[in-house]
Amino acid sequence: MLKNKDFKSMVMAAAVLTAAASVCSLILSGITVFIVTLILGVTIITIFIVFTKRRYDDIDELNSYLVRVLAGGEAPNILDQEEGELSLLKTNIYKATTTLNYQKELLTKDKVALANAIADISHQLKTPLTSMMVMNDLLKTEDDREKALEFLQTQSNQLDRMSWLIQTLLKLSKIDAGTITMKPEEISAETLIKEVMKPFVVQMEVQEINYTYAPADAMIRCDINWTIEAAQNIVKNCIEHMTKGGELTVNVDETNIYTAIEIKDTGCGIDKEDIPHIFERFYKGRNAGKDSVGIGLALAKTIITGQHGDIIVESTEGVGTTFSVRFYKTII
Repeated sequence: MLKNKDFKSMVMAAAVLTAAASVCSLILSGITVFIVTLILGVTIITIFIVFTKRRYDDIDELNSYLVRVLAGGEAPNILDQEEGELSLLKTNIYKATTTLNYQKELLTKDKVALANAIADISHQLKTPLTSMMVMNDLLKTEDDREKALEFLQTQSNQLDRMSWLIQTLLKLSKIDAGTITMKPEEISAETLIKEVMKPFVVQMEVQEINYTYAPADAMIRCDINWTIEAAQNIVKNCIEHMTKGGELTVNVDETNIYTAIEIKDTGCGIDKEDIPHIFERFYKGRNAGKDSVGIGLALAKTIITGQHGDIIVESTEGVGTTFSVRFYKTII
């Protein structure tokens, strides 16, 4: 405080003014007025110094606080209930540092999530790549045409799997980055479901899966292409978990709050401990297939929630699973 030139100049000016006023009082009014004037001047200067010191102490506290924050320490609570410009400054500084710390935590979490995602992607790509390398080595020495064709078919399957994985990851990345804007349109539930089921007709016939759909007049407002993508991932998951002779049922449930597409299978079901995690990326439950990647349902959830919708799951092991894809009529 004493190093501040403005403060020292003000104190010196006040002292000189007090001395001059005291001398004038002595000359004009006598010793009594002189003493009163001197005491009054000293008192005012003392009060000024005390209040100024308090403000400097508060400023020094703020400076120490900022030094700790910049050094990476936690932001202590410096809020107070006093009024005034300094109190407002404290509040705004606290808000700013708290926001910065929150952003720092988010950045740290994002880095960890990115590292985990890269590790998961590397692991998922490594499996088909290893298989293809083995098949390629075998092809170099294989003279049997039938065996060679079998190896080539295996490589083709692995390439398809890698292509699907890469495309799905790119879609997720685009949605996460906010580069994709959902374009909602009105479409009848029946038309939407027909488009969803088209790619699975032959597969269901081969696996002898019975498919039933109850027609409904409901309309759904959604991004048609992305919603089809999400629903197809759910249907794909259902079919993969059903055996020969299983049943797949699709219904439409409409309430005052939402319109839902319910996809029900008679598959192996989901373990109750897995249900809270099935929409997590790369999560593979106890009943997951050997070729499961654990990303299809994650993409479906991301697409639907990106349209302010939701996916509700009910499942009983050994009985089946029901996915309810809900589109809310008002944003909740």
